[in-house]
Amino acid sequence: MSIVEVKVPELSESVSEASLIEWKKKVGEPVKADEILIEIETDKIVLEIPAPADGVLASIEQPDGAAVLSDQLIATIDTEGMVGAQPEAPKAAVAEEVIISTPAAAPAPTPSPAAPTAAASTPGAFMMPAAEKLMANSGLSATQVAGTGVGGRITKPDVIAALKSAQPVAPSAVAAAPAQPAAPKSAPAKQATPVASLDGRPEQRVPMSRLRARVAERLVESQSNCAILTTFNEVNLAPVMALRAKYKESFEKKYGVKLGFMSFFVKAAVHALKQYPIINASVDGYDIIYHGYMDIGIAVGSPRGLVVPVLRDADQMTFAEIELKIADFAKRAKDGKLTLEELTGGTFTISNGGVFGSLFSTPIINPPQSAILGIHATKPRPVAENGEVVIRPMNYFAMSYDHRIIDGREAVLALVAMKEALEDPARLLLDL
Repeated sequence: MSIVEVKVPELSESVSEASLIEWKKKVGEPVKADEILIEIETDKIVLEIPAPADGVLASIEQPDGAAVLSDQLIATIDTEGMVGAQPEAPKAAVAEEVIISTPAAAPAPTPSPAAPTAAASTPGAFMMPAAEKLMANSGLSATQVAGTGVGGRITKPDVIAALKSAQPVAPSAVAAAPAQPAAPKSAPAKQATPVASLDGRPEQRVPMSRLRARVAERLVESQSNCAILTTFNEVNLAPVMALRAKYKESFEKKYGVKLGFMSFFVKAAVHALKQYPIINASVDGYDIIYHGYMDIGIAVGSPRGLVVPVLRDADQMTFAEIELKIADFAKRAKDGKLTLEELTGGTFTISNGGVFGSLFSTPIINPPQSAILGIHATKPRPVAENGEVVIRPMNYFAMSYDHRIIDGREAVLALVAMKEALEDPARLLLDL
């Protein structure tokens, strides 16, 4: 026997531990080199762990949902194992799985004539939460109620029918449900748990993912430790829209990516950060750290929650480089392919809630940064120009900042600088 170990990859310094999501193979099953064995979720990203060699999965050292550390052993592979060497699952276990997971496609087999008539639901029968609550309140036991649900499950109407009867329910012709099997060790730790509310209506209790829990922790930390204040301004995006409409076709033809609005927003932020470096600074205890670079985080929604990949040295990037990088971030965030390095650091963040229709908000600072720009939906609104009311595509900008190190003057002037740059895009090209 030749054993190869499967270990947790090296995590970044800012990630203390990770959680195993769900094993995609069982012990005894064949695996191929580079085949994904399991996904590991950190507070920043989800990593796929491939098999290091061909063979048979010899052992699983850590179950689904377990907290693991860098370089920790989680499984072993027997590279000399025979394909298909795993024992066949008992038929009874297979039948239970079919009844529970695919009742519509594979109903429980009808008892043969020689089999004894099934009694009412057994004490171990699975009960729906509302039925269980009603039974507890009425003093009924599982043996007094015939389950008519899928696989013999006891439903609320079953309990009501039993209560209306003057005597215990007679044995049902429906086959009794097997006792609910204990969850296997490999059951996903984050599985939703049905619970009953006070009025019997169904609810679900779902544990937070590690990513969601970490986001919640950081946001509460930000609210608790920062003196957050938000300043607002409205921006007329007509000049940007006109410039974009004029050059979008030639831009896409040359660079292979659409000319969006985010590159303008990033450039406007860089323009303001150059003039007011304190907005790009961070707090470390009683020290202020001025960063000689501009790493701008772009908040991106993903199926697993909010992530903030970082545009490194955004002040040195062209419009095309920004658009290409953001498009790449969005695609890989959706597929869960962002790396830990891409989600680490950042000196300033831009959150564009306008893509979802947000009109107004106060963004929360992403610590240890000291400021964040919130962008919203662009809407045609009446504004006054030269004594006349005209309709312009307006957008509300909101910048939240840490008042411990950023005074209102710098925050307001930085936001005005962004506004002026977007209302006169030539400033971005001439660095004025």
